[in-house]
Amino acid sequence: MIKYPAATIRYSFISIQVCVFLLFISLYGHAQTVSVTMESVTDKQAEQYSKEVTSTLETLATFSNMRDELIQDIKVLNKKIDSTKSESEKNGLKQELARLRADLKTTTKNMDNIAASVDISRLESKIEQEFSFQKEIFSLLKPALEEMKEMTAQVRKKSMMREKIAYYEERIPVIEEALSNINTLQEHSTDKSLNKMLKKTAAIWQKKQAFMMSELQVVRLQLQEIEDSEVSIAESSQSYMKSFFKKRGLYLTEALISVVAILLLSHLTYTGMQRYLPGFQRKHRSFRIRLIELFHRIFTIVLAILGPMIVFYLAEDWVLFSLGILLLFGIALTLRQTLPKYWKQAQLFLNIGPVREGERILCDGLPWQVERINFFCTFFNPVAEISQRVPITTLTDLKSRPAVLNEPWFPCKRGDWVILNDGVRGKVVGISIEMVQLVQRGGVQVTYQTSDFLANSPKNLAANFRIKEILGISYSLQEKSTTDIPEKLHAYILQRAEQESYGEQLLNLRVEFAQAGSSSLDLVVIADFTGEMGDLYNRLRRAIQRWCVDACTEYNWEIPFPQMTLHGVLTETEQ
Repeated sequence: MIKYPAATIRYSFISIQVCVFLLFISLYGHAQTVSVTMESVTDKQAEQYSKEVTSTLETLATFSNMRDELIQDIKVLNKKIDSTKSESEKNGLKQELARLRADLKTTTKNMDNIAASVDISRLESKIEQEFSFQKEIFSLLKPALEEMKEMTAQVRKKSMMREKIAYYEERIPVIEEALSNINTLQEHSTDKSLNKMLKKTAAIWQKKQAFMMSELQVVRLQLQEIEDSEVSIAESSQSYMKSFFKKRGLYLTEALISVVAILLLSHLTYTGMQRYLPGFQRKHRSFRIRLIELFHRIFTIVLAILGPMIVFYLAEDWVLFSLGILLLFGIALTLRQTLPKYWKQAQLFLNIGPVREGERILCDGLPWQVERINFFCTFFNPVAEISQRVPITTLTDLKSRPAVLNEPWFPCKRGDWVILNDGVRGKVVGISIEMVQLVQRGGVQVTYQTSDFLANSPKNLAANFRIKEILGISYSLQEKSTTDIPEKLHAYILQRAEQESYGEQLLNLRVEFAQAGSSSLDLVVIADFTGEMGDLYNRLRRAIQRWCVDACTEYNWEIPFPQMTLHGVLTETEQ
């Protein structure tokens, strides 16, 4: 039986409590939608309502008269059609009859809408037929699209009404001008037949004017009703979101609980694999273990995505289900573009890619040992003792190689004494990816960027180091300069090094003839010291020079001046 640690059990218990609390809140909000709150009507609202009713009745009376006139005109026109024998005239009358019937239908519909104070045309709408061969896909997305359409219905309706108002306002002045012109002609005409024709023409234009005026009045009234019932954008958005979550809060909470449950189960499964699967927690894991972990993570992601979809499907909430389908389509489109990159990352995760655990890699100008490859990888420099964590995406463009034994990782480590090409000598007290800090004798701190520090080719004194010092003696000692003098100087320096407690750290000492200079015979003193004397590097150089001068004094070896310089000084003095 698996025994989970107390922290895991406590974490699971707290997560379940949070899920139950969220479920209770969503159920409470869902129950609130059932209750209907009654608001008292103020006197001002009652007065406004009375005015609106009066205005509506006046408009209905106007439409009723107009409808009666249209019915009468249709009857008259039908009689004319029956009595007319000319086919061309009959066709013209039929077209006029069709127009009058359309106007009658529109007027009747407007009366019904005004009387009901709602748009009843939606009751007559027919079921839309399939419009595309991609029926299956669009049938899944249709609920979400309908929801979005519903969100913008009010705005689109207002826009259409404003377009209608602009249409009628643009044409009514034309009709008024036409009527004015006809009235002018009637006033100046004395021909009875012509006046009769002008009167009929004026009647036709008056009917058109009355129809457009009625349409304009209806549209304005409907637009005013929409604007009066409208709230601000913030309140509208808040109201919509509140209504959305009240209707679907339970399903969203259940979806959230399913995701939390899947993640909790995944965490417990991962903990069980760490504890009971052999080799899971090794530093360098096998391909099989890595493959199991990769499948576990992919399976968790798939379940976390499909869990809410299953909840929406079982709840038959097709709007949320359609939104989930849209989200899946977006993920699929993204994966289509990034699949090669994820394939490379999967290879790296399985430790079969161009970068592998335990190998050497160059990153940010420094060599690193790939200590661990995971979704976040760990690099380590064993000499500088610095590490960094990088995402696995960084490794897709890099490659590693096996490290060779005794291969250099960094020129120094903390506590080493180094000499740089710019002459600075100090003890390394801090190393990071960005900077290296040195402390010179006396406590002065010098800081370099890591790239600049490496560019100065630091000489590390931590292991062993060598000091070379030149001693020039006179040409009068030429016979002994290659044999006797080097031996005596060697013995003297050894003696003095022992006396000043440098003997144990002096690994090797040689005194040799170096060259015959322009004014002296040069001897070179080569001394090798242990790394623990690195902080005394300059002191040792001065000590060797001092011992050489003391040896010359004791053995009466002449140290000559540079001849050219001396002659030049004498010449200037004589002048």
